[in-house]
Amino acid sequence: MPQDTRPAVVIGVDIGTTSTKAVAYDTEGRQLGSHSVGYPLDDPQPGYAEQDPQLILDAVLKSISMVVAELVEPVAGLSFSSAMHSLIGLDADGNPLTPSVTWADSRSTRQAERLRAVPSGLALHRRTGTPIHPMSPLPKLLWFAEQEPKLFERVAHWVGIKDWVLLRLCEALVVDHSIASATGLMDIHRLEWDSEALTIAGITEEQLPQLVGTTAVLPGLTAQAAAVTGLPQRTPVVVGAGDGPLANLGLGAVHPGMVACSIGTSGAMRVMVEQPSVDPLGGVFCYALTEDRWAVGGAINNGGIVLRWAGEALAPDLGEHSEEELVALAARAPAGSGGLIMLPYLHSERAPHWSALPRGAYVGLTHGHRREHLIRAALEGVCQQLALVLTSVRAAGNEVREIRAGGGFARSGLWRQMLSDVLGLPVSFPAAHDGSSFGAALLGMQALGLIPSIDVAADLVRIEETVHPDPAAAATYAALLPLFAELYDALVPTFTSMRRLAPGLPAEPEPPAGPPM
Repeated sequence: MPQDTRPAVVIGVDIGTTSTKAVAYDTEGRQLGSHSVGYPLDDPQPGYAEQDPQLILDAVLKSISMVVAELVEPVAGLSFSSAMHSLIGLDADGNPLTPSVTWADSRSTRQAERLRAVPSGLALHRRTGTPIHPMSPLPKLLWFAEQEPKLFERVAHWVGIKDWVLLRLCEALVVDHSIASATGLMDIHRLEWDSEALTIAGITEEQLPQLVGTTAVLPGLTAQAAAVTGLPQRTPVVVGAGDGPLANLGLGAVHPGMVACSIGTSGAMRVMVEQPSVDPLGGVFCYALTEDRWAVGGAINNGGIVLRWAGEALAPDLGEHSEEELVALAARAPAGSGGLIMLPYLHSERAPHWSALPRGAYVGLTHGHRREHLIRAALEGVCQQLALVLTSVRAAGNEVREIRAGGGFARSGLWRQMLSDVLGLPVSFPAAHDGSSFGAALLGMQALGLIPSIDVAADLVRIEETVHPDPAAAATYAALLPLFAELYDALVPTFTSMRRLAPGLPAEPEPPAGPPM
């Protein structure tokens, strides 16, 4: 029988906040099939952002089965990516006792602020790599212990959404070092659960999944999962990693000094390093990709969501799906928006301040400003916030040699140029790839011995365009950035007073959609 010489195929499965996407890739980086299944993000009370784990499991199974049905090539394995910071309480049989509490959930704000205020808070951040913030499972566990003590006592295991999906697919209760490095519960220097963090959370090591490397391979699927997906039961399953570090891999930003920037609904800036580290002020996170690749950076809550808000609040006459018209309006205003600055904290903020306190603000309004200035200032604010994150990345001692960017914003020529101008650096835009799913597939290929190393990602990812900063615009933004940075500190007392007054004020207007993804 002739030997099959076709490149091997791995399906990267990316469990996101609003959908799961399964994408099949071969070892030459070609996409052979793709399918996405969405699900809701529930907000039953203010500050809540949770999901039904069963709906996500169903989406994983369906997305895989649809891709398998498209393929003529045999599947060498599955490899997983997942949104980070989720938390689910399970009973002794592995059944969920709680919803999946997502990163966007802010109910544990008080617990996070209490932890940040004690002297050991920064030490905990530097040891675990995870900022003390309500996105993190550590403050969430404190919230459950204090607000739902009876439920807290019933929980046999605390897991993330990917851990639970793998438990159902493979009957293995494991968590990879990448997802664990985003819990606030693992010592990133020792790759072990942190005893002080567990004591603070009020849980034991036995209540957490077994720690494994991101390239760990589970031996196969359950009979039921195999039947639903259409895959052989012996199909290898690579545990995989978190979506942030895998997005770096999917953009080919795998070597030290290579920064990956993404702006979807939210945004992030991450650089790969070879040893875990956090800057002295705690402005960045540090999450694992492999044992010798770590992503140092920061995520922001307010990316493309700001443009959507601008359309709804400032230009409702343009109707829905008016992104192109909004960007065209913004292009009519000059760089710097005529001295108008917007703090884009519509959904509070994460990096580099890691606080749920701030609100959005326009500063510098005059009678001459029009809506094109307000829209442009909003877009500039997103880019300026990313510039602050990049400053913190450098403060952690990291060299920045190259920036690669992706995400929905990259479709806009104005945003591409604006990002380069605000950062004051060239920015390269790879040809379209689903970053996290491609990263998961590449990690799976390394784990299965199909490629020599994930370093091949830098060669597989084709650069579509490199945008260079316009000198005049870059000078304008360089002058404005210190003012943008100062405004956060200047307004903290105001933000604090506003939160204190909030219970006695008329209710805030309901947003048209859930928290940012």
